[in-house]
Amino acid sequence: MSRLYILAVFCLFWSVKGDEHNHVYEDNDEVVLWMNTVGPYHNRQETYGYFTLPFCTGRKDSISHYHETIGEALQGVELEFSGLKMEFKADISRTTYCELALDGDKYRQFVYAVKNQYWYQMYIDDLPIWGIVGEVEEKDGVLNYYIWTHKRFDIGYNGKQIVDVNLTKEVRHKLSPDAVIPFTYEVNWKPSNIKFEDRFDKYLDPNFFQHRIHWFSIFNSFMMVIFLVGLVSMILMRTLRKDYARYSKDEEMDDMERDLGDEYGWKQVHGDVFRTPSHPLIFSALIGTGYQVTVVTTCVIVFAILGELYTERGSLLSTTIFVYAASSPVNGYFGGSLYARFGGRTWIRQMLVSASLLPVLVCGTAFFINFIAIYYHASRAIPFGTMVAVTCICLFVILPLTTVGTVLGRNLNGQPDFPCRINAVPRPIPEKKWFMEPMVIVTLGGILPFGSIFIEMYFIFTSFWAYKIYYVYGFMLLVFLILTVVTVCVTIVCTYFLLNAEDYRWQWTSFMAAASTSGYVYLYSFYYFFFKTKMYGLFQTAFYFGYMALFSAMLGILCGTVGYIGTSVFVRKIYSTVKID
Repeated sequence: MSRLYILAVFCLFWSVKGDEHNHVYEDNDEVVLWMNTVGPYHNRQETYGYFTLPFCTGRKDSISHYHETIGEALQGVELEFSGLKMEFKADISRTTYCELALDGDKYRQFVYAVKNQYWYQMYIDDLPIWGIVGEVEEKDGVLNYYIWTHKRFDIGYNGKQIVDVNLTKEVRHKLSPDAVIPFTYEVNWKPSNIKFEDRFDKYLDPNFFQHRIHWFSIFNSFMMVIFLVGLVSMILMRTLRKDYARYSKDEEMDDMERDLGDEYGWKQVHGDVFRTPSHPLIFSALIGTGYQVTVVTTCVIVFAILGELYTERGSLLSTTIFVYAASSPVNGYFGGSLYARFGGRTWIRQMLVSASLLPVLVCGTAFFINFIAIYYHASRAIPFGTMVAVTCICLFVILPLTTVGTVLGRNLNGQPDFPCRINAVPRPIPEKKWFMEPMVIVTLGGILPFGSIFIEMYFIFTSFWAYKIYYVYGFMLLVFLILTVVTVCVTIVCTYFLLNAEDYRWQWTSFMAAASTSGYVYLYSFYYFFFKTKMYGLFQTAFYFGYMALFSAMLGILCGTVGYIGTSVFVRKIYSTVKID
């Protein structure tokens, strides 16, 4: 077991460093063409190993060793050697590397692939290359199926580094039973002025991600932030001004302000507002997990901005796993300290729930989808060794670090320090209008936060579910900050109205009102699936809605925690600033 632990930790650190190659070649050094996956164009996640189609390989059978990272394994990367010989700066004229005799099964497989617009992906020196398997042509009312059989690689180099790769499909052969199809390739090397650090720019789409609608959405969200911050400031200032006027016996108060005095309102529930919420163990575990997810999200976005993680296969996912494991003490500290302040005694149970909440959610979703992937023999099926590595990370990294954080949180920040004492008997909650009920507040609370990220969700969805590479992480960071501010402001306003209605159940309400943003995101995912994509089939549908549910749940935990944190500060502020008899 200790060996598995060492292997898991090694995989994490190795994956963050990058690929095994240093991207520097001498003349005639081996250059490897990796064949990755093949699958229908409209179902990006439904991918299979390249050689699951009856393609033939080249004659070369020995290459240098390749290390697969944990992020690549989880993303379904299945690199297989093409068998084609390539050497740095060595041109290769058109060469036949194999001939394929089509029998009935092979013929049907290729026809099915051409019908469903199958694409394949390859890599040369970590640069992705895409090509289409074949095409359909109708002639005299008869459908003819053709397969592209010649690959021409035009490779650009700058000094000792590969900076550009282009694939040109040439020569097509008609598919027919018992046909013999030759497969050929050629390689042309050309000097290029592209800098190595800029070689990935050709895969980006500035016209899509930097569209003026994108900028307009940022401006619109920013104006929303200004409005909400102003609204919350007015509420806070008005509340403090009223109480200051009352306790200084200011005779200039108007009638409305007098009516909102001690007769009713939020001051009436000062003895219950800091009462322990229902299900404190679950609540503290959610808050602890939310703190950790917030830290992970911030760190990964910053790393993506500084390190351009999108240029390396699986590096973004590998970095996320590493940061999540390393930030486990954050979960334990804030979740454990909150549970201690609530008077919780079964701290070990709370720690286990907090440490396992998100991993169980993620692994449960992945486990369900993995069954479907195995049934389809898809490359997205997670290998057993990767499952063992992830399990070891959870048991031997995340759990111990969460325990350390919980112990520190209980001892350093676990003492109740509420500004008001808690009544022995809970105050009855009076009847109120229907729109002041917690369920209504929760339902409406997520509308404005969702509105602030609506446009960005479209770009993120498109980058993940279509053939776009998301690289504008500066936009994402700005939208994330806007979402945080809007969520805090909205939950403060919701809590203020709830407390004014003499309902002190603000903890869960503030969390759920902010977390309801995820519900609107999930509803939007249905719209995106049916109206913005052409996905089809059980595998892609289960993959899409399964992982969108997981994404929405994580977003809900994040927003709920942010909302609770901001509201908690607000509640402490108003009840500690004013002396209440």
